[in-house]
Amino acid sequence: MADLASRNYIHWDAPGVEKPPPNEAEDIQAVAELINTMQKMQYNSHRHAYGGTHARTQGLIKGELIVPDDLPKHLKQSLFAKGGKYPIAARYSSEPGDPGLDASSMNQHDRIPQPRGFSLKVFNVSGDMFPAGVGIPTQDIEFNSTAALELSDAKTTKEIIQLRIKYGHDKEELYKHLEARKDTELQKARDQVRNTHLESTRFYSQTAYRFGDYVIKYSLTPSTETQRKLYEETVKPAKDGSDILSKWLQNFHSAHDAEYLFQVQLLENLEDQPVEYVGTAWDDQKYPWQTVGRIVVPKQDSFIFARKVFWEDSLRLDPWHGLKSLQPLGSANRLRRVVYPASSALRRKMNDKKEINVKSIDEIP
Repeated sequence: MADLASRNYIHWDAPGVEKPPPNEAEDIQAVAELINTMQKMQYNSHRHAYGGTHARTQGLIKGELIVPDDLPKHLKQSLFAKGGKYPIAARYSSEPGDPGLDASSMNQHDRIPQPRGFSLKVFNVSGDMFPAGVGIPTQDIEFNSTAALELSDAKTTKEIIQLRIKYGHDKEELYKHLEARKDTELQKARDQVRNTHLESTRFYSQTAYRFGDYVIKYSLTPSTETQRKLYEETVKPAKDGSDILSKWLQNFHSAHDAEYLFQVQLLENLEDQPVEYVGTAWDDQKYPWQTVGRIVVPKQDSFIFARKVFWEDSLRLDPWHGLKSLQPLGSANRLRRVVYPASSALRRKMNDKKEINVKSIDEIP
């Protein structure tokens, strides 16, 4: 740890950390409109609007984020500047924008390998907040089961979502267009992920964030032996049901406590560790993960219907809801600052629901 403490970490506001490209604002607005188009397509199928991505809820849990008080100086940053315990609520999800996928999936649902999501709402947080979070003592944090994000910047996101809307019902035709791209392997990688038990899955931020003085990517690593043993338990399409991931989570959380290590990777070299482009992971051999806290989850029911309805219809998780000292960085995060509110607004309008900014974990069923 002494060696890691003495490294030359790059400050978050150093030249070159963020470099917005020309016409990015136009690309971001186009993506917001495309996501709304996807939501309208969902509504036409289900007569209910969902988020543009990660629409399928797999489980919802409550627990605690525990921050130790003896972190080295370079890790005592932002939310982790001092020791403490914070209530958290979290959601496991699947990435497709349609909670049941489309008819061509032949009712596959959880049997289809796709990136999975994990999102946290941390409570009792104090500090200087972004405007969207002023007066709301929470910090929203998002994770994905893949370390790299194929929607690697705003321009790429626009191009890929256009293809998915046009050819999403025809995988063969979609692949023809993906294979004509220079980033074809990155775009196809999302269909080749291990379809494993979510409780054994490591989750990543994919994008970079300010971390007080510095810049990080972060991850959650399952840390109990019971969780780690589940890594070999993969979905068997010929045998397992279309809701197997939710059932596995329910069975696990009803019988076991869970624990994750909250870890960060600090920025040291912009050539090796780009912030603007998130289509590649930062090398964890050269830039090791460092533990700054733990997520602890007691036994519970992970699929409470009232909680699912409340979360999907009334809550919004947004990394721009939180501390300025955890500012989202890079193109993908600047995109989220526009797309997330636009997606949420349309969803509330179509479902005739109001967005609720909860201030206490007790407000969540």
